[in-house]
Amino acid sequence: MSSPLAPLLVRFGRLGDMVLQAPLLRLLHRRYGARCKLLTFGAWSRPLYSNSEDVQAIWQLRLRHAPYPLSPERWSLVRELRRHEGPVYVSEDIPIHVDRIRRLLNRAGIPASRCVFLDDCSSSAEHWVDKLLEFGCVTPKALSEADFPWRDADLRRAPELDVHPDDREDCNAWLERKLLAGTRIVLLQPGNKRTNRRIASRKGHDSKAWPSERWAALIHAIRATDQSFRVVLCGSVQERSLLEEIRSMSAFADTTVVATKDLPIRRLMALAQQAHSMVGVDTGPLHIAGAVGCPLVVLYGAESPARWDRRSPNGSAVVNLGGPPRTSVADVALDEVVGAWRGISATAV
Repeated sequence: MSSPLAPLLVRFGRLGDMVLQAPLLRLLHRRYGARCKLLTFGAWSRPLYSNSEDVQAIWQLRLRHAPYPLSPERWSLVRELRRHEGPVYVSEDIPIHVDRIRRLLNRAGIPASRCVFLDDCSSSAEHWVDKLLEFGCVTPKALSEADFPWRDADLRRAPELDVHPDDREDCNAWLERKLLAGTRIVLLQPGNKRTNRRIASRKGHDSKAWPSERWAALIHAIRATDQSFRVVLCGSVQERSLLEEIRSMSAFADTTVVATKDLPIRRLMALAQQAHSMVGVDTGPLHIAGAVGCPLVVLYGAESPARWDRRSPNGSAVVNLGGPPRTSVADVALDEVVGAWRGISATAV
């Protein structure tokens, strides 16, 4: 093998998209012998990968659409890119993002022969992780595959996130404050990125919306199974009104916890790792929970579980409900969800 080269992985994805990059980061680290650099957008990549053994540096753009002449952060980024000597993997499938990335790489003088673009690589794989691993096995034209081989052992097909001991301590302190220490916790994630558009949701345009009364009934079913279970309703700050609505409808409102701004990503990782289970719609936090080994029940709308299925790194249960030919999470019956949760409850810690 040649001298180690640090690969650069570029992806401007949302939370769940970035979790799914974990197996690709691992593959590139092992192929090229050096930890990866990660260029991304949004505030979620740093907490996800700040302790990763596969990542040495994270470059985050705050303003994805800012024009280059008016963007000092892009000037700084181009200076960093000019110093980058390793391969570049552009794991992006949105054409407008790919065009912007190409322009940045051109400004930095990185030759196309050192780059591989996801949209240039054909793949028959349906699941995103399998597609990304095939992508990571491609070698830029400027390099030799013989110098940077990959092995079957490098192809880990389940994302895995590292939870730091400090995060566990922080989470335990939060549990103490919420009077949840020593209880069996079930996490519920009712909201998704469309939840803020409450008008659209009420008109039935949110294919990932499950009725609030069903979430409230699910809380009742969980507590009726065993009173030692405690429910935490998780979501963003913008989803708080939905979560409070669900709690108020529940017969166990006084013992149900709503967590929004007090549940940042690294605390969520630690909480999901020790939780009994999690039930939620197909959205980013369910990817996080799956990647730390939390047993899951995932509700799908029009999206296919075959493409977005959560894969557990430790073999914990993942049950998918809904998806094509059904077109909305609302098509999933309450009894289906309760039955699926009780099924994983029998084996979850």
